[in-house]
Amino acid sequence: MAVPKRKHSSARRDKRRSNVWKLSAPALVSCTQCGAYRVPHQACGNCGYYKGREVVKQKEA
Repeated sequence: MAVPKRKHSSARRDKRRSNVWKLSAPALVSCTQCGAYRVPHQACGNCGYYKGREVVKQKEA
């Protein structure tokens, strides 16, 4: 079985692992009903519409 001759430094180890934790920004699309930004494939939190239909009733202010 292969065994390393020397220990890898913690800096070398951490440099290798640095790309694992990058987060990507969530994709946003504008709502066709009200124009607010929302997450794709989910109902709009502002107006409650999804694909042109009201799926969530909003409270009247």
